[in-house]
Amino acid sequence: MDIQADDFYSALSHPMRLRATLLIKQMDELCVCELTHALDLAQPVISRHLAQLKEAGILLARKQGLWVYYRLNDALPNWALDIIQTTTNGIASTSPYQDDLQALHTMSDRPNQVCC
Repeated sequence: MDIQADDFYSALSHPMRLRATLLIKQMDELCVCELTHALDLAQPVISRHLAQLKEAGILLARKQGLWVYYRLNDALPNWALDIIQTTTNGIASTSPYQDDLQALHTMSDRPNQVCC
């Protein structure tokens, strides 16, 4: 995959896009409803951020019924995957990233358990 560094960093420069990306990295794949719950954002707002990450080539989406799930693009170059992993390792235990993960775990109606 040919992703340009400036596009990569630009996409991750917004705090909500960075938070969503790191949460997805930690969980492997998340539904839009899980991200809206964890990040406490309205669905149109989170969908707009996810679309930008997808357009930049950072995320892939798949649709299952009414739900759209996002995961990291496995075709990202190693340098980009390394940056995401290093960032996750460095800040996952700090606020707001740890708070996002805790909020996700409090969601009672997560997909694949009970549909959201």
